[in-house]
Amino acid sequence: MSRMVGTISRGIRAPIIRKGDDIVDIVTNSILEASEDAGFEIHDRDIVAMTEAIVARAQGNYASVNDIAEDVRAKFNGGTVGVIFPILSRNRFAICLRGIAMGVKKVVLMLSYPSDEVGNHLISLDMLDEKGITPYTDVLSLEKYRELFGYEKHPFTGVDYVEYYEGLIRECGADVEIIFANDPRAVLKYTKNVLNCDIHSRFRTKRLLRNAGAEIVYGLDEVLSASVNGSGYNADYGLLGSNKATEDQVKLFPRDCQPIVDAIQKKLYDKTGKTVEVMVYGDGAFKDPVGKIWELADPIVSPAYTSGLEGTPNELKLKYLADNDFADLSGDALKEAIKEKIVSKDNDLVGNMASEGTTPRRLTDLIGSLCDLTSGSGDKGTPIVFIQGYFDNYTTE
Repeated sequence: MSRMVGTISRGIRAPIIRKGDDIVDIVTNSILEASEDAGFEIHDRDIVAMTEAIVARAQGNYASVNDIAEDVRAKFNGGTVGVIFPILSRNRFAICLRGIAMGVKKVVLMLSYPSDEVGNHLISLDMLDEKGITPYTDVLSLEKYRELFGYEKHPFTGVDYVEYYEGLIRECGADVEIIFANDPRAVLKYTKNVLNCDIHSRFRTKRLLRNAGAEIVYGLDEVLSASVNGSGYNADYGLLGSNKATEDQVKLFPRDCQPIVDAIQKKLYDKTGKTVEVMVYGDGAFKDPVGKIWELADPIVSPAYTSGLEGTPNELKLKYLADNDFADLSGDALKEAIKEKIVSKDNDLVGNMASEGTTPRRLTDLIGSLCDLTSGSGDKGTPIVFIQGYFDNYTTE
């Protein structure tokens, strides 16, 4: 009888990781111990993935708000700075904002609306329609925003992020002015020095600002792109992808991850004789239909992965074949016809109607999303994910 189980994603428990721990040994041993405990075998093309958080923790890639303040002060000379397009997050951005505010005299905080980049809403689209506001062109002062929309709170956290960020900046000793706009150039009426905090649109934002006459422009990816007083850093992403560690410290996105995934792959091969693919993952990409929040607060889903995870899926759509090419078949005849079609499929199905509807995303983005959902972000204690059968198809026995 044909095998009845396809892809399996398992959360793997691991010790609490501390600075200086050997992440290669810990991940390898956790997989081997889980295999023995749960009674599953390790095969070629299985996938081992670990959350970026445990890699950064093992690296000790941390920085303090004072380190952030010093870097911001050096870049902007301690004056007035436009801080634009931050995400609305106590975990992701608030502690970064503390450091930024400590390094300047005044913050012109420009928030995108009705939501931030990852879908945290300040207000609803319906409210914009009701008030006749056009978010693409209208620039709102704090006073106008309050007059129109009052004091809206985040549906899940219960936080009014406008009030929260304003108070946080003042507590850190800086003056603050808040505006709402979606064109980055709007901030230039208030200051020519800008720190843009958007994630995936950051390169366009910098270009627009510089072309419009901004004098000093840095992105959040350029703050702590090098060590300050021996702090952690990330040369590629700076503060992007960071998380609150303590009230005064952030954990940065991990760096230099490729040697880690390669070493885990080699160690597992030495132990099992199987070539297992390995990756580091951060936020996946999926939308909460109620809260409307995308994940994607990290600058990239996977900062490092082994070569077998390069590329995109090359899959046929079974329901398309069943409804079109083989609409006159059923039962075993249909099954065998589809199997034959899969076996003989081209290596590149781009543009082929039979592949229409299969998700056109990179493998690492798809797998990273699966891992993020499997491991969760709370107290599951499974920062490692072991996936089997991901590259199987209908013909796999």
